[in-house]
Amino acid sequence: MSKKKYRRKSQKSSPILPVAAGLLLIGFALVFMTSPRSDDTAKSLSSVEPVAVSFAAPELSLENMNGQTESLADYRDLVVLVNNWATWCPPCKAEMPTLSAYYNENKSKGFTIIAIEAGDSREAVSPFVQSYQLEFPVWLDPNRSALRAFGNGTLPNSYVIDRSGTVRYAWTGEISKAMLEKYVSPLLAEDS
Repeated sequence: MSKKKYRRKSQKSSPILPVAAGLLLIGFALVFMTSPRSDDTAKSLSSVEPVAVSFAAPELSLENMNGQTESLADYRDLVVLVNNWATWCPPCKAEMPTLSAYYNENKSKGFTIIAIEAGDSREAVSPFVQSYQLEFPVWLDPNRSALRAFGNGTLPNSYVIDRSGTVRYAWTGEISKAMLEKYVSPLLAEDS
């Protein structure tokens, strides 16, 4: 056998190693996907972690469901979670019960949520608000001003504003109760 032929044979790789690695990865994925989890654990895993930020809350004024104009500045001295959402958005719908429950548990501690609906009319939003029994302020944003003000067009997105008017956290995606407790609850304990 010549040296040339020997080199060609030794350069051929065996398919066994990549196939074995692929099967191993598939096995790990199957174990992870089929392992039993509580609903809270599954929701916590699906929730995104917020990004810590620090900038002044934008000057934003919109109409609420009653046709009155409100501003973020009207909520100074409260911890505010601004939630940009839409009635047609599946993750927005999925997080609303969590947001509502957290609001009801913490409103007496100086907390509110301002849910800003991106684009729909009052007539389209009203049945949604009633269906989900939302008690926090819901603002209408037909021109998507809030999305531009926060610089994020992906829904849902949320921003936590502390009592001094500084945006402290930014989320894009569905929020779980565990994430609210981990990041928002400590702000509620801070003095104003």
